[in-house]
Amino acid sequence: MASSTPPAHPSSLPGHAEGAEVVDIEGQRPQVDEIGGVVYRQITGTRSVRGLRMTLLVPRTPGRKPAIVYVPGGGFTSADHQKFLEMRMALAQAGFVVAAAEYRVVPDVFPAPLADGKAAIRYLRAHAGDFGIDPTRIGVLGDSAGGWLSQMLAMTGDTAEFDHGDWLDHASDVQSAASLYGISDLRNIGEGFGDSIRAVHASPAVTEALLVHGVAFDTFPGAPIASDPGKALAASPMGHLSGRKPPLLLMHGSGDKLVSPVQSKQIYEALRERGAKVDYVLVCDAGHGDGRWFQPAVIDRVVDWFRRTLGGPIDGNAASRDGDAVT
Repeated sequence: MASSTPPAHPSSLPGHAEGAEVVDIEGQRPQVDEIGGVVYRQITGTRSVRGLRMTLLVPRTPGRKPAIVYVPGGGFTSADHQKFLEMRMALAQAGFVVAAAEYRVVPDVFPAPLADGKAAIRYLRAHAGDFGIDPTRIGVLGDSAGGWLSQMLAMTGDTAEFDHGDWLDHASDVQSAASLYGISDLRNIGEGFGDSIRAVHASPAVTEALLVHGVAFDTFPGAPIASDPGKALAASPMGHLSGRKPPLLLMHGSGDKLVSPVQSKQIYEALRERGAKVDYVLVCDAGHGDGRWFQPAVIDRVVDWFRRTLGGPIDGNAASRDGDAVT
């Protein structure tokens, strides 16, 4: 910021001229570099090879930095990874390397998005030296369907079942996770809503059904999400409650009419019963991805969460993490 107190003898400054305004700039906000078009995984098909991209924000700060992978929402049908700039820039200015990653969506089926998210994490660990990352401190953040993926990445860190592709000599677990109005159980996204919304989620054309069962084609007429509850649960964070979990922040709006707040409530209660470190913030009257989610009160809370759970930059010789980061 600009200081309100000018230098004691401004006329002695090089370049000073009579009538010039003299200001003294203070502050610790780092310069942030954007590195776009990074291909972190290639998906090879019968007739094509598709590169999955990420965009990194890298603060110019000394020492090894914790990293956060941002996985965007999009109803399981899009993954526009360069959105939510306000949140990503705030995290970068707080000293985190932020990697926004696209991932496969419908018509690709589960576990494609999860496999891609894990590949993004492994890529960052494999290239930690290129971006000044501490590979032992990686978090994940997602909103809506991205919140589902953030939760899935947090809940499946103790298994290699979904690790496919490159950099398999690196782990894909995360040390902290945050989910904004995310989905914890694909079987009851409309829980607590009226009959018309519940009817949508009973349709074989709704996106969670397409994610789990695929689109109707040839002899397959499509299937509603409830047609195979076991398969739907296996594709849900609520299906992976056992084992040790990283710290998890859940935020949901009480006015959400697209993804029921029950989604965050149920996994919060389930994890708390198991003694996991989980925080739940219910934002009064907030809708699904509305303007409240772009305000400093929300952004600062998320930044503070990652500061507390991942810590800050450390020098190259440091043997331990800052704060209460989980190892």
